[in-house]
Amino acid sequence: MSNRSDYVKKMKAKLDEWNADIDRLEARAEAAQADLQIEYQQQIEALKEERDEAAAKLKTLEAASDEAWEDIKSGVEMAWTSLHSAVDSAISRFK
Repeated sequence: MSNRSDYVKKMKAKLDEWNADIDRLEARAEAAQADLQIEYQQQIEALKEERDEAAAKLKTLEAASDEAWEDIKSGVEMAWTSLHSAVDSAISRFK
């Protein structure tokens, strides 16, 4: 169980980091020129959707039985990889 608890803590910490990244991107979007704001907001909304999906998968993992959590873990990791790539891409585009 400790392994799962440690994993969930690690994933929650990473999710908090991505939330902070999204907040910073929103601040940049607000400061951008009007024509870029729409593009930035669309990308931020897509990030938020991915973040929400990843958070939902993490909640499913937390609620899973000891026998099922390893199976669910792979879905969480796929969502995390996708979100990580999306956040990195957005940060690069907003520079």
